[in-house]
Amino acid sequence: MTEREYKLNIDPRILELLGPSLYTNIYYVLAELIANAYDADASNVYIIIKDDCIIVEDDGSGMSYSGGDIQKYLNVAAVSRNTEAESITPKKRRKMGRKGVGKLAALSVAKNVLIKTIANGEKSGFILSRHINADNLLTPLKDEQIFFEKVFANGTSIIMQEPQYKLHSTLKTIKRNLLKIFPLVNEEFRIHVIQEDKEEVIESFDKEMISELATLITLGKEFGYLNDYFKTPYKRERDKLCKTMPSVIQTIDMRDQGGVRHTYDVEIKGWIGTYISTRGRKVEMTDFPDNFISLYAHQKVGEFNILPAVGQNKLNEVYVVGQLHVDIFESTELPDMALSNRQGYKTDDLRYQTVLGYVKARLLPDILKMREVFVSLGKEKKKERRLEKQRQNEAVFKNAVDLFRTNTAKKATQKISLRLGINDKRAAEIEKILWNEINTNGLDIGIKSIVDSQKKKLLISQTYKDKDLADIIYNMLLFNNVPSEDIIYTNCDDEISRIPEGDIGKSGIYNYLRDFFVNSYSTQKIYVIFVTSHNTKNSWGALMEVGAAWITQMEHKIFNIYDFRPEHPLDDEQVWHLSFREADGNLYMSRLNVDIFAQKIEYICDKLGYVKRSRQENREHLATLIKIKDK
Repeated sequence: MTEREYKLNIDPRILELLGPSLYTNIYYVLAELIANAYDADASNVYIIIKDDCIIVEDDGSGMSYSGGDIQKYLNVAAVSRNTEAESITPKKRRKMGRKGVGKLAALSVAKNVLIKTIANGEKSGFILSRHINADNLLTPLKDEQIFFEKVFANGTSIIMQEPQYKLHSTLKTIKRNLLKIFPLVNEEFRIHVIQEDKEEVIESFDKEMISELATLITLGKEFGYLNDYFKTPYKRERDKLCKTMPSVIQTIDMRDQGGVRHTYDVEIKGWIGTYISTRGRKVEMTDFPDNFISLYAHQKVGEFNILPAVGQNKLNEVYVVGQLHVDIFESTELPDMALSNRQGYKTDDLRYQTVLGYVKARLLPDILKMREVFVSLGKEKKKERRLEKQRQNEAVFKNAVDLFRTNTAKKATQKISLRLGINDKRAAEIEKILWNEINTNGLDIGIKSIVDSQKKKLLISQTYKDKDLADIIYNMLLFNNVPSEDIIYTNCDDEISRIPEGDIGKSGIYNYLRDFFVNSYSTQKIYVIFVTSHNTKNSWGALMEVGAAWITQMEHKIFNIYDFRPEHPLDDEQVWHLSFREADGNLYMSRLNVDIFAQKIEYICDKLGYVKRSRQENREHLATLIKIKDK
């Protein structure tokens, strides 16, 4: 038998230069090796982790020395597919490889890589190294050295000796990272991760990822099934949180590899969503982040994260995750747009710019708006629970007070009757007198239940037309450490200060005030800030709130807009704050009224026990919220 030669057709120095730096993440290396197995029509890929090596073994067709497969493999940077026919495997798979540099991937992990392959019983093997002889000849392996760990017939094994990168210590994490590279594995292409006696099999999309989402948009029929794994506690609002859309098609004009211009459809499929929470998502240095939007072509990742390119660095973008599939990125007739390390695309390619433009202008804003709905529903639910708890506490308190009145009157009467020898008729009269006196003087007992700690403490009474001044008051209250949950402000942009719109709060603010500040047995009263103007007299709601304040004798402060004059039953004798409107409707204040405004906010904080800011701090902050004129 003629001794075989394994000659690498490349300047050896390129291996030393590119080997360690071509790939910056071990999962990209695994991606290249798994892609080679996929192109070889493998059904199974085994990633075997040992102390001294990492093995990637597949049961594909293997490579034949006599058939020229080995020589093709060693032709570094030779394009592997130029025509549509060359792009399809015998199993009718669309090939992932194209540039011919994937075999260098393993050299990013190890200085020496053993290549073992069997095709139809023919064994071949050699050592791929960063340092080879001047004649470019690689060290061959003997037949007895060529064997597999898991495969029994045809296949290929890549053994990275003394790897310089390490995989995560848990197989579950390795599995999830690999699924970010190959999300469309199935029963015809499985990935096995093996370490000692433990094994994880990857044969389906990571359904757990979908179950962790608060919102989801799917693009294209083939991804619609993901909706089945989407779960939400807000079932009535599911349509607002989970949407099924057809694939998106953007038409472009560009030249093919021969320079001829054609019209092409850039079809975007896949899914995008936002996590319920990012809590507990600790990432290892070599792992992928959990917030990303990946681009795939023919089931293989082309660029892991375009989020930095399409996002606006907003805080809520940390919840975004998505996998978009654009197969035209790997179209054989079009120029290759992938970077040499397969970790991204050329940013000036029209296909790439088209996809990024759509994601930035439409898809990302849409999913972030849906997340705002989710957050809003969460706040609403939390507020409903708090209000229901408040109602329950109020009911318990009322029952306790009623029981106290009845038992105290009854037991006191029994003791008086026994001591003085009073008959039953007179005893009944005494019990009635005692009950009435306890009832009349109940507030003097000073019992403050936990109901008080649940209540809103401040009401900003206003009309929608005067929302601009009410917003300034609200902002100043928050600036002075008043929690938003302590405030009722019906037109507030932050819904935590609004009365819930659900079943619990359907009766609105008037029933809320009646339940907790008129009928309540608790002695706590709400403090009212009235925003008054000519609009007040035309608002039935504002007048109702004025009436409620008068009936319950609520203390209040007035923030008035010139040239309206507040009237009784408001405390029209107090010095109220005054704002003015310019001809265009914008508000402004005089320096005197800036000081009065700050004084009133500080008084309210003192009255309700909040830690106020200094007068200077309040004046300076107010100056950022409204125009100030010398007047």
